[in-house]
Amino acid sequence: MACSLVSPSFKLPSTILAGDAMRKQKKNWRKVVVRASVSEKNDNSKRKEDDRPSFNPLGFVTDNPSSRGAIQLPESPAEDGNVGQMLYRIEDKGKDCGSYIGSGEFLWFVRETGSSESLRGTIIFIHGAPAQSYSYRVVMSQMAEAGFHCFAPDWIGFGFSDKPQPGYGFNYTEEEFHVEFDKLLDVLAICSPFYLVVQGFLVGSYGLTWTLKNPSRVSKLAILNSPLTDTSPVPGLFQQLRIPLYGEFTCQNAVMAERFIEAGSPYVLKLEKADVYRLPYLASSGPGFALLEAARKANFKDISSRISSGFSSGRWDKPILLAWGVSDKYLPQSEAENFQKGNPDVVKLRLIEGAGHMPQEDWPEKVTDALRVFLN
Repeated sequence: MACSLVSPSFKLPSTILAGDAMRKQKKNWRKVVVRASVSEKNDNSKRKEDDRPSFNPLGFVTDNPSSRGAIQLPESPAEDGNVGQMLYRIEDKGKDCGSYIGSGEFLWFVRETGSSESLRGTIIFIHGAPAQSYSYRVVMSQMAEAGFHCFAPDWIGFGFSDKPQPGYGFNYTEEEFHVEFDKLLDVLAICSPFYLVVQGFLVGSYGLTWTLKNPSRVSKLAILNSPLTDTSPVPGLFQQLRIPLYGEFTCQNAVMAERFIEAGSPYVLKLEKADVYRLPYLASSGPGFALLEAARKANFKDISSRISSGFSSGRWDKPILLAWGVSDKYLPQSEAENFQKGNPDVVKLRLIEGAGHMPQEDWPEKVTDALRVFLN
């Protein structure tokens, strides 16, 4: 965390400091801060990568300097930058190719590439929790160049979409997510069968359960790393969110999303990417409480069981691409292999070396290549 304002050898006088002495002490603080920072940096440089701690939502820093800057205040915040100034710096980031679209009672943020004139069809990209549609930006751009019309919405409660307070028109249940998604598709005038790409936990899984309820609306399905079997592990973040009081504290961690992404990947996010994933959680408490409510309303085992059985042989016959990042720290490769065994004639498994839980973020070019071949 932030370095100490006093050195180990510094001792406060036993009596109240006189005014002049206090001013002299303050002048020395900056020097002490610099020494502590250099020492901290040297210690960190010696730390091996294997010694990095596992995911902990209560640990407020990552190896990403952008994350550290989010919660560490300098000696003179008004001079060097505080949280408010950080919001001003990053508030317009991450909205590439996106616009706000009213649907029902809510305002969705939807990214769009390509056009309705695209001849190769429409692709809808669905993100998981606690991320947002920003993760698909590169894949969407490349697929548009290949002739597809692409949409990627931020789910209600996530990213830049509306985040209604639970109990006031939206309670973050699976059924409500499905209903609002149907309304959005109507507003976007997506009526004909389209291609669907899904990734991630919780709301990502809701993209798959929506597909099982609306098989006629999807012509081909591509699944990136997602829980797919009744034995799918549930990451610690979602387990902790379900604990009373502890969950309320966890959900207000401003760097929660980027920490979750980095913990599931072999890479550390670059500063400009971390800024975007952090922004919604830093800007207000709404996204954290939305995630908290959604996690507590979800029955993870039941959802995974329905997905496993719903896409099995004899129950699903449309093509499925399983593009799987093999370095996923949350879901093992066996998750994908077992899912494929349940319907081997339909499911094609494409392993993506070097990618983790979010292959569209870790290695978008490989995801694009897999999608181009699959959607031909």
